[in-house]
Amino acid sequence: MLIDWFTVGAQAVNFLILVWLMKRFLYKPILNAIDAREKKVAAELADADAKRAEALKERDQFQQKNDEFDRQRLELMNKAQEDAKAEREKLLEEARQAAEQLRVKSKERFAIDAENLKQSISHRTQQEVFAIARKTLSDLASASLEEQITAIFIRRISEMDSSTRAGLVASLTSGSGSPSSPTVRSAFELSPEQRAAIEAALNQALSMHLQLNFQTAPELISGIELVANGQSIAWNISDYLKAMEKAVHG
Repeated sequence: MLIDWFTVGAQAVNFLILVWLMKRFLYKPILNAIDAREKKVAAELADADAKRAEALKERDQFQQKNDEFDRQRLELMNKAQEDAKAEREKLLEEARQAAEQLRVKSKERFAIDAENLKQSISHRTQQEVFAIARKTLSDLASASLEEQITAIFIRRISEMDSSTRAGLVASLTSGSGSPSSPTVRSAFELSPEQRAAIEAALNQALSMHLQLNFQTAPELISGIELVANGQSIAWNISDYLKAMEKAVHG
């Protein structure tokens, strides 16, 4: 069998032309379409991956925010509980302090009231006792007692020390240079003899000639005093009572 090489060559050329035409107008668009499709799918997959990654990121952020919110909420709750506890303890302490202050003030007020009552009762009792003593001594005063009082007063004039004598002389001679008239006050009426004895004792003690003024002063309670320009010499039971009152009150 003879081979027609021309026919074979023509068929080969036709086949090559057909292949080129198919590649040119059929395979290439299909390949381009497939490539475009693959690129599109790849882009969509990449976009999906990006969206998935974004979603995962947002989920993680949300979870973190949720965890942070839970942590802050727990901290706020704990702080609120601690603040409430601290405020409760503060209020309780203030209440205890207020109660203690009230107790102390009440105790102090009670002590002050009790002391005032005690002092009032003591003062009233002392007043009554001294009033009774004064009344009793005043009622017991007699002529013999008055003579003894006069004698004691004369002895006190005679026995006064130099400083008392000098002060009395200075008070009697102050101002004009001539002696003034001192006053003798007594709780009872002095007899002429008693007056003369007192005047003589004073003139002798002071080496002066004095004219005495005599006055009756019942408040002295069985006593006599000499008063001259602020200076005085005295003896009376009232002084003893006053000294006793001062000692008791002190």
